[in-house]
Amino acid sequence: MDLFFGASISPGIGRGNAFVIPDQAQRVIPQTPITARQVDSEWSRYVYARDAVSKQISSQMEQLQSGKEIFETYALMLADPVFNKELEDSLSSLLFNVEHVLNLKMEEYAERLRDSGNDYLAERGQDITDIFGRVLNELLNIHPFDMEKVPEGVVLIAQSLSASEAMVISKKRLSGLALVEGGASSHVAILARNYAVPAVFSLPKAIKKIHNSERIILDADSAELIVDPDAGTVLDYQKKVEQIAERKKALLLFRSKPALTKDGELFHLYANIGSVDEAKIALEEGAEGIGLFRTEFLFMNELNAVTEGGARVVTEQAQFEAYKSVLQIMGDKPVTIRTLDAGGDKLLKMVDAPTEDEKNPLMGLRAIRMSLRHPSIFKSQLRALYRASVYGNLKIMFPLVTSQEQVEAARAVASQVCEELSEEGVEFKRDVPLGIMVETAAAGIIADCLATVSDFFSIGTNDLTQYTLCVDRENTNVAELYDECHLAVLRLIENTIAAAKKQGIPVSVCGEMASRIDSAMLLAGMGIRTLSMGSSQISLVKEKLSTMTIKELEAISDGKRR
Repeated sequence: MDLFFGASISPGIGRGNAFVIPDQAQRVIPQTPITARQVDSEWSRYVYARDAVSKQISSQMEQLQSGKEIFETYALMLADPVFNKELEDSLSSLLFNVEHVLNLKMEEYAERLRDSGNDYLAERGQDITDIFGRVLNELLNIHPFDMEKVPEGVVLIAQSLSASEAMVISKKRLSGLALVEGGASSHVAILARNYAVPAVFSLPKAIKKIHNSERIILDADSAELIVDPDAGTVLDYQKKVEQIAERKKALLLFRSKPALTKDGELFHLYANIGSVDEAKIALEEGAEGIGLFRTEFLFMNELNAVTEGGARVVTEQAQFEAYKSVLQIMGDKPVTIRTLDAGGDKLLKMVDAPTEDEKNPLMGLRAIRMSLRHPSIFKSQLRALYRASVYGNLKIMFPLVTSQEQVEAARAVASQVCEELSEEGVEFKRDVPLGIMVETAAAGIIADCLATVSDFFSIGTNDLTQYTLCVDRENTNVAELYDECHLAVLRLIENTIAAAKKQGIPVSVCGEMASRIDSAMLLAGMGIRTLSMGSSQISLVKEKLSTMTIKELEAISDGKRR
């Protein structure tokens, strides 16, 4: 029996035979000079390979019932006029074979995404290398492993999985997934959680020692992978699986129950989402509303975009349809939609904004700063939001606020949009609440000032922690310093709660801190009564709250803030 430890990505226990994805052929990119006369033929080779991959993607989309948005994103990337024009220009100026130039351009774009300062968008760098890697394979006549050959019910073992390869999760009823590479925000991780497939990543030693058909137990709760377990271990895990099944049944009861403490204090538990499909899942999991709808994905995943002057522009109508769908799904439940939270780095070519070269995008032209700098993009989104407002209970939230003037400027644009819609005779709700994300130290310190110009606060603990402690949590050299329960962070949260209470406006938390049981209880003890989290955590938090009194929660908070 061999035991390996990794990082838990999707909870649960998986048992089954191992199926190891064979190592892919090493892609060797030739670098061959060409003449100006050969540029057209090299470009034709690229177009042929790109179109072949595009056809493959269309065929795969037709076979799927859900998860199509991943392939829609890939189709958009392949057709992106900005990328293709830059590639063609580089081919003409560099005068090297198209495989070499495509590889350079692909890595350049992927690096932009990885340096965006946004965890979700950083993971999309893998999407760039995946889809254009497929084009490279077509050019180089490399044929990767056919994922259709994966048997149902196995524990899948691989170095990594691209988003397109990860669709096997939804089709093969995997018992578990063990990878060497992959992040918690990657498509494969999201799919594993959506389909309740236990998953453990960061297992470099395991893949070299596991063979097909070996018996595997994947304990994603403890981030353990057991190969060829002995009889005693098998029996122990049989009991654990039975206990988990019973626990799931017990948790199902909380889906339809209100979130109440042991002494009857009412809480409101919302869900964080990034797509229309996730809104449906949130409703099924018992969410009382949507506390955070991240709109960035819409700007990357928009097939109805139009091209103006060589740049891709996401249409107002396409945004409207997405917002309308989420509002209709949630009915009269509140839906808080955050305006575009994109960075000021070169990633913005992919989200319909001009490119800005910045050495430190985390501190640069991003979020509300970018929206105010480029009002046409901001107004288009606000128009779509206000138009959708008649279909549900909408709240609009501005990200990364650092001053009262920013909020006033954003509200002025919103007022202008309302006047324009009114003049056009378009139906909308004028009294949509306009709130802000409190996710910077500046916002936490001047929360009393911001409360006078905001209809609500939502505390984003991820960035609040990162900016307050000056810690990049993606940097392994300092990751251990990233502490959401640091006294400085807690005092900023406390100050924000006090300012909201004094002004009489609602305050909630939508960061990862609300998704973890221990920190959610800490926030409850500090006075937070509305928490927004991943849908799968809602029943767990309800259950935990039901075992605690307010005095016990306050005691947890007092202990942490001393």
